[in-house]
Amino acid sequence: MSPNRRANPEQRMALLDHVGELRRRLVLAVAGIAAGTVVGWFCFDPVMGFLQRPLRDFAGADTQLNFQTIGAAFDPRVTVAVWIGVLVSSPWWILQMALFVGPGLRRTERIHVAAFGGAGILLILLGAFSGVLVVPKAVEVLLTFVPDGAATLLRADAFVSFSMRVVLAFGLSFLVPEVLVGLGFTGVLRARDMMAAWRWVVVVCFTFAAVVNPLPSPVPMIIQALALVALYLGGVGICSWHERRVNRARTGAATPSGTSADGT
Repeated sequence: MSPNRRANPEQRMALLDHVGELRRRLVLAVAGIAAGTVVGWFCFDPVMGFLQRPLRDFAGADTQLNFQTIGAAFDPRVTVAVWIGVLVSSPWWILQMALFVGPGLRRTERIHVAAFGGAGILLILLGAFSGVLVVPKAVEVLLTFVPDGAATLLRADAFVSFSMRVVLAFGLSFLVPEVLVGLGFTGVLRARDMMAAWRWVVVVCFTFAAVVNPLPSPVPMIIQALALVALYLGGVGICSWHERRVNRARTGAATPSGTSADGT
């Protein structure tokens, strides 16, 4: 009984240490997002200028943002600031996640976590950037459906939410290969099974692009769907390479040096 009694306080201390470390990392992550939000607050004017440019260039005075209440101008500023803060600080809060799980991993696992984190940051930023490029085009195309002689009064909060949802959807869609590679590296899915479901993947990619892409023209939807399919195939290729590498390592470990695979 005495060994168990001595172990229990040690286990409780270890658990408290983990909880304390998790709390510290969460505080640092939130602090980074808060700092990024401050940056986003001061970047509100150029960002809104970029988003409003199609309204001014295409429709002129006939299309304006409408602030329906006294405090309505404050809400879009906070929304844009928070979105910018999350995107700008993404390397920092992803780093905090990696630093929390890193001490309990082996060296190769740490390398994998670092690679996944870096790839995730790059992919989500590329996706968000593509969404930023699509938003003005989407606004310009959608305004062509307004009848001649009519004025368009857009709710400012709805306009900002629409823009941010498009950016978020594009950013998350670019994480598809990262999710697949993670499932493949952990053994949840095999590359052969992923490739066997390619027909369903094509259907899902085109459906997702049709729902998310705000442009009514089929060409942008097809381009986005093909990009998602290409990302999917890239993730499957990485998983296939990893499986072959693991199989070769297992074969080499199972076959003693100087002995053939058949035991002769």
